Amino acid sequence: MNTIVRYKFIFLSVIALSISCTNEKKTEEAAEEKPLVKLETVSIQAVDQTQEFTATVEANKVNNIAPSTPVRIDKILVEVGDRVRKGQKLVEMDIANLEQSKTQLENLQLEFNRIDELYKVGGTSKSAWDAQKTSLDIAKTAYKNLEENTRLLSPIDGVVTARNYDDGDMYSATNPVITVEQITPVKLLINVSEAFYTKVKEGMDVDVKLDVYGDEQFKGKVSLLYPTIDPQTRTFTVEVKIPNADKRVRPGMFARVVLNFGTLDHVVVPDRAVIKQSGSGDRYIYVYNDGKVSYNKVQLGRRMDDKYEVISGVKDRDKVVVSGQNKLTNGAEVEVGTN
Repeated sequence: MNTIVRYKFIFLSVIALSISCTNEKKTEEAAEEKPLVKLETVSIQAVDQTQEFTATVEANKVNNIAPSTPVRIDKILVEVGDRVRKGQKLVEMDIANLEQSKTQLENLQLEFNRIDELYKVGGTSKSAWDAQKTSLDIAKTAYKNLEENTRLLSPIDGVVTARNYDDGDMYSATNPVITVEQITPVKLLINVSEAFYTKVKEGMDVDVKLDVYGDEQFKGKVSLLYPTIDPQTRTFTVEVKIPNADKRVRPGMFARVVLNFGTLDHVVVPDRAVIKQSGSGDRYIYVYNDGKVSYNKVQLGRRMDDKYEVISGVKDRDKVVVSGQNKLTNGAEVEVGTN
């Protein structure tokens, strides 16, 4: 009987020892299975509050040069690409109508001079004098108009960007004879969210990059704020001008315009810490505290190279996970890597 009891005791002891070893092994395995992560301590920094907008470069002024009525073109004096000055003659139109108008004007002037002398000595009525004076004034206006439409002058300093006819063609009012554009300065029109309406001011300095020139920056200024907001897009139009003294910026170029609204102090985190939640536009960051991580939803601001501005969701001096997030869940215990 004692032998049987002894065997039972030995058997139970073996089982207990086995269970104890198994539990210890499981505990060790659980410890070994803690996800390994790398951390980085984040801090508050002064962040430039900038917004980028795209636009197409436009000439500051565009003038389509043409006569007011169809008439034959005698001679075009400029070519596409020529730089012209204000008041420079660009096109000579057929002068036949002008010569005819000049003759009529001279005859009316002679007739008025005769009526005027008679009126002074009482030889004609005031109504006759008024009628002749009116006819003369109309003729003068007609002649001046024909003169302006026979010698076409440039109204601005600029460059010729289009020539749609040749010498001897009949101008048909389909297209202008010549187009002149002012490219010093040039302008950009950008559509800005109404949230920035009170922050954009005339005279603000603006940085502009043109795709054709890579990362080179051009300086401009806000020259005009449109007074209304588009109810469909909730944006308002802002005009920006670039001096363009060297004429390197040309109409039609694609531009990126950056407005700077000063700086704000916000937490800055590495982009490796930011996780996009599948199926939504939400962003999250794992924050480490006392051996565990929490899954924090964050609001991001600007991206700056390999970092993000964080508006909310992470505090100054927080430790954030920058590696190993794929094995994590909210509240998980983690092991922190040393390198």
